[in-house]
Amino acid sequence: MKAVVAVIGKDTVGILAKISTICAEYNANVMDVTQTIMQDMFAMTMLIDISKCSSEYGVLAEQLKKAGEEMNLQVHVMHEDIFNSMHKI
Repeated sequence: MKAVVAVIGKDTVGILAKISTICAEYNANVMDVTQTIMQDMFAMTMLIDISKCSSEYGVLAEQLKKAGEEMNLQVHVMHEDIFNSMHKI
């Protein structure tokens, strides 16, 4: 199982480190990352493997969102099943 993590906000030091550290703490493997900085705005999308996650998906998602709030970022976590359903024709 996989999940997509999207992070958007004002660029600051440590965003990638903070989000990836939380993933590691929950044994969620970062499979792919794309990020860009547009002027002073940071945008990142991560694909994470949650098949060996040490807690339920909802707990990980909540911790990532909480970290985003602490850094004044918007963090959205979407389970692969929901992502695929939304983009299925």
